Parts: sequence; structure tokens; C-alpha cells
Amino acid sequence: MPTLTIDGKPVTVPEGTTVIQAAEKLGIFVPRYCYHPGLSVAGNCRICLVEVAKSPKLQIACNTPAAEGMVVLTRGAKVEEGRQAVLEFLLINHPLDCPVCDQSGECDLQNFYMTYGLYDPRFKEQKVKKAKAVAIGPKVMLDAERCILCSRCVRFTDEVTKTGEFGIFNRGDRSQIGLYPGKTLDNPYSGNVVDICPVGALTDRDFRFKARVWYLSTAPSVCGGCSRGCNVDLHYVLDRPHLAQGARVMRLKPRFNPDVNRWWMCDEGRYGYKFMDQKRLTRVTHRGSESTWEEALTALAGWLARAREEGRLDQVGVIPSARLTTEELFLIRKLFQEALGLKNCLLDLPPKDGTSDGFLIQADKNPNTMGAALLDLSPSPQPSPIKGEGGGAGDGLSILQKALDGQLKALWIFGHDLVGLLGEEKTAQLAKQLELLVYQGSNENPTARHAHWVLPGAVYVEKDGTFVNCQGRVQRVGKAFKPLPGARPEAEFLVELAKRLEIQVQGRTPEELFAWLAREVPAFAGLTYEKLGWQGMAVNLSSSSRKRGSPIESGMTNP
Repeated sequence: MPTLTIDGKPVTVPEGTTVIQAAEKLGIFVPRYCYHPGLSVAGNCRICLVEVAKSPKLQIACNTPAAEGMVVLTRGAKVEEGRQAVLEFLLINHPLDCPVCDQSGECDLQNFYMTYGLYDPRFKEQKVKKAKAVAIGPKVMLDAERCILCSRCVRFTDEVTKTGEFGIFNRGDRSQIGLYPGKTLDNPYSGNVVDICPVGALTDRDFRFKARVWYLSTAPSVCGGCSRGCNVDLHYVLDRPHLAQGARVMRLKPRFNPDVNRWWMCDEGRYGYKFMDQKRLTRVTHRGSESTWEEALTALAGWLARAREEGRLDQVGVIPSARLTTEELFLIRKLFQEALGLKNCLLDLPPKDGTSDGFLIQADKNPNTMGAALLDLSPSPQPSPIKGEGGGAGDGLSILQKALDGQLKALWIFGHDLVGLLGEEKTAQLAKQLELLVYQGSNENPTARHAHWVLPGAVYVEKDGTFVNCQGRVQRVGKAFKPLPGARPEAEFLVELAKRLEIQVQGRTPEELFAWLAREVPAFAGLTYEKLGWQGMAVNLSSSSRKRGSPIESGMTNP
């Protein structure tokens, strides 16, 4: 545990720690291009030069191990002169593309030049020309002229994805990044090379020319693409509808969480955001005619109240979705299962429609399967009565079978596609024989064509709440912006419905509902939004009321 001094501040670090890591422990930022904490050390960009006492030359902080008694200066005339020289060298062949470069506004080359450069250029020769705007894969564009050969992309594909697409070819000022012959950058994590590129050499084809980064607002959230729940930053625009034809969400970027996804995320999650602004439901409808939320509340509360008085609640089925927040699932449990005593209220877990790669990607594409299991809303697996042997979660689909057999008079569906499960003909038959068929969800769905009532819900970034990922970690979703006009968060509507039915609800906001949940479900005991922060916390799985075969008992992998 050597103790060294950096800029006059002592710090003790584990053996093997580098100077750049020791400086970060003190909150001192040392500029870097090639260094990345998730990759091996290359030491080739030289911008992280620091002055070490008794050393005749400046040293690179990324590859200089901390030693006992070492005295380091990260600032000063000598250090800044060295960094200025490095920048002058890096910019010799760099094109003046800033006005048309997607990286402009978040480019480390721009930022460090403004801090350490500001020199009078001495380079009078012709710049070396290289290939520009080359599509090297379905997601990424390469501009070789902008590349400063930091080799981050090479190390990422060698060390993280282990797919080895990138290499550095040629020598001297003709050296350039490229793909090996016959290779295409199409691995499941290809978008990460854009995140780690410190300049505009690798750009995102999906985001390319959509918006300037200074127009973007940022909100922390999690990816809803699978049960991993990678931490992300959501980049969006609200006050410039001309951008991307009125879309609000521009892109997702991974947010560092050492216990979930570290610095990375998969392409499927990264580019799966477009449903938030496309094919959204924004009108309450009753049998195809436009209605209002007030009319829907009155009609649905009235139907349920009459069924309660007549003792017909055993003829009501509710199928929640593992895409709802934990707070919404808890409210469904309290309202339908406990207060109304519905026996047919269980989550339909569809068959796994993907594969797990042992890194981040999970086969379960629902973000909150674990949350449903902890609330006892998910059944134990058994053969599907509709799909046959191996069809997935039996109890949820059994509710549909009961409805088809005429045992149910009402069915409330949250987000599921009955047409995909039953087919068009059976869904139409079901809608015809039921007294009440409610579809509540955020996006257009074939089921909505047959539903008697359609209630437009909010996507997860339009409401606060939590998901529990496959590792049993509770994570805040975070509300980035308001729902589209006409849509409402599911929890908001259910609270109002409970009020109409004279059912006591201990809270209205997501935070209040989570506090209620934490008081009643042992696995969440002691947790609050404040404690969760934006990194999340693990639930107490040992105290949960687990069912045999529930997702809690499935294998969990770490990134």
C-alpha cells in the first residue's frame, strides 16, 4: 500500500495502482485518450504526461505505477508544455471537420485543446488524406482522417467482445485504423466503440446528423430491453420538434455501474428505444370510439363494483406484464389479488425469445421478471394449455384458456399481445364472448383492435419507478419527461380506480408506493428511493416468499 503525493495531496493506494488511478482517487482528472479503465493500458497517446520528482523527463500517468514516497505534479508549466506538444503532434493530420462532426461538443480533442493547446500552428505541409464516411458495419461509420490511433476500439474488440475485427495498418503517418479483410463490425456490442472513441473517428449511424449534443438533455435510467437492466443515460430533446421528425429520444448511452454492466451495453438495448416515440396509444377508446379517462374510470369501477356485489369476481382475469414497474405490479397485487380477491391474477411469462451470451445479454427480454416473482405474481413453470408442452408459464396462459372456455366474463390485459399468443380468430372469439376486455399498454398492439376498452399507458421513462434485474438488484427507472398527451402511467390510473372502489391505498406517487411496498414485502425491507440512488441495491432474496421454479432460482451471471 504505497503512499504518494499528487499535487500536494497524500494518497495511499493498493500495490500496482497507476498514477492516473491514484489521481482519480483524489478527484484529480488527468487528460487521456488511449487510457480507459475497462481496457488494458496502451500508453501510446502521451496526453496524460505528469511530472514526477527526480525523474528527468515527463512520465505518462496511465502506465507509471505508484511508488512509496513518489511526488507527482499534474499541473505546471512543464506539464502543460508537454501536453501542448502532444496535441500539436496529434492535430498535424486531423481535419477541420468540427462544424460537421457528430462528436463536436463532446470531443476530447476539442476540450483538451481549449485547456492545454491554444498554440500557433507550425504545420504548413499537406495533410495526409484517408478514407471518410466508411460504413464498417450496420451500426458504425469510420472516418479514418479523424482517428488519433488511441487503439481503444482495437482493445475493446480484442479484450471485451473477443471478436477481433479492428487492427492498425501501415506505418508512420500512414498508419490507420481498419477492419481485417473479410471482417464486418457487427458483433452484439459494436456500438460501444463509438462511446469509447475520444474523437469523431467512429460515429453512430443511427444518431449521425440527428442533433447537436448541446441540444440534448440527459436523464439517468435503465435499459428495458432485457432482465439485465443495464444502467444508461437517456439523451432526449423536448423543445425542438423539428429534430428527427418530432422524436423525443435521440439515443441511449451506457452509464457506469460496476455491479451491473460496467461501461458497456448491447446493441439490442442501445437501439431499442424507438418504441418510446413510435406507434404510441394516445386515446382512450371504447369499442372503437374515442372516450375519456373519466368515462373509463366510471365504467370499469362500476363493472367491478357490480361483480363484487354479485359475487362474480372469480370470473375476472388480470394478466400483468413484467414490463411494468415494481410499484405498478405491487399496486395490481394489492388491488386485484388482495382487495378484490381475484384468483385469476397472475403474470403471463412468455417463452424465452432470446439467448444469454454469458456477458450482458439475457434470454428473458422483460426488465422486471424478478420483481414480479418477488411479489408472487409469477407462477411456477408448467406446460402451456394453449401452446402445448414447453409453452412457458402455465398459470398466466391458463387464465386465457379459462376465458376461451367461457369461465371468465372479464379480462384485463397489461401490454400483452393476445393475437400473438392465441391468433386472430381466437382473440376475436374471446372479445365477442367476454363482457369486458380491457387492454392497457403504451404502444399499438393487435389486441387493442379487439379490446372493449383501450387505456393508453406510459413507457417506463415517462414515469418514476423501479425494476428488479436478474441479479436481484432494485434500480430506479427515473422519469425523463412527461407522457405523451393522452397517455397516463398505469399506477396513476390504478390509484384512481382503487379510490372509486373505496379501497385504501397508502400512497399516490411512485416513491410513496415503493415505501408501502418496502413495509409489506420482506425482500424490499429498509429500501428507499434515496438509498437506491442511481446505482441500485440488492434485495434480500433470503427473506422473499419464493415459489418453486420461480425466476429467483434461475442462474445469475455477472458482467
